[in-house]
Amino acid sequence: MKHFAKLIVFVIAIAWTASTHTIAAEKPAPGKWVSLFNGKNLDGWTPKIRYEKLGKDKDNTFRVKDGVIQVGYEKYDEFGERFGHLFYKDIFRSYRIRVEYRFTGEQCKGGPGWAFRNSGIMVHGQSAKSMGKDQKFPASIEVQLLGGKGSGNRTTANLCTPGTHVVMNGKLFKPHCTNSKSKTYHGDQWVTCEVEVRAGKVIKHYINGEKVMEYQQPQLDGGDKDLLKANGGKVLLTEGTISLQSESHPCEFRKVEIMLLTD
Repeated sequence: MKHFAKLIVFVIAIAWTASTHTIAAEKPAPGKWVSLFNGKNLDGWTPKIRYEKLGKDKDNTFRVKDGVIQVGYEKYDEFGERFGHLFYKDIFRSYRIRVEYRFTGEQCKGGPGWAFRNSGIMVHGQSAKSMGKDQKFPASIEVQLLGGKGSGNRTTANLCTPGTHVVMNGKLFKPHCTNSKSKTYHGDQWVTCEVEVRAGKVIKHYINGEKVMEYQQPQLDGGDKDLLKANGGKVLLTEGTISLQSESHPCEFRKVEIMLLTD
C-alpha cells in the first residue's frame, strides 16, 4: 500500500512538472518572434462586432481562408456602422507586433467615406469584455492602416486615439488622428507594419522596415471614469489588449507575430 501511495505521488509530481513545462513552453521567450495566428483558424482570437454580444459574428466578418485572416462583408446588406474588432486573448506590456496586410475588393455598401481601404491594429486597448454593446471602438492606441486610392498620397501606419491621448514632441497631443511619414501603397499589394510598444514610454511605427512615426506616454483621455478606475486611477497606459479592425473595407492579414521585450 505504501509503495502504491508513493507511486501515485510520483505520477502526480511528473504530471505537474510536465504541465508547468508545457505552460512555460507556450509563453513566448523575450527577443523571439512568435506567431499569434496559426494559419488555420481563429483559436486565441475573439470577435466583438458593434451591436452584437462578445464572441458573436453572425455575418462571418472575421474568418480564415487560404491561410490568411480575412475581413469580409459578403453577408452584409449594408454596413450600418457595425465596426468590429478581433481581440487576441492575452494582455501585453512591452513588445513588437508585426503584421502583413493588404486591402482587397470593394467597400461594403454604407461604409463611411473615411473608411475606404481603412483598417487598424489597436494596441494598449481596453478588454473586449469591458466594451459596451453599442461601442464603436475600444479605448486604445490605433495604428491606422490605409491603402492608396489609385492616385495621390495617402500615408499608412498613422496614429488615431479613440479614448486616448499621447505625448508628441514633448507636448500632450489631443487630435484624434495624425499622419505618419510613410509612402503610399496602392492596389492589393502586401505591406508589412511593425509596431514597437514600450510599457507606457514610447511607441514607434514602422512600414516595410522604415520608421514612420514615434510618440510617447500613451494615456487615457479621462472621459470614461470606469476605464480610469480599472486602470488603477492612472491615465498612463502601460499594458493592454491587441485587436485587428473591421471598418467596412475587405482586407486580409497573412501574418500576425509578436516579440516580447523587457521594459
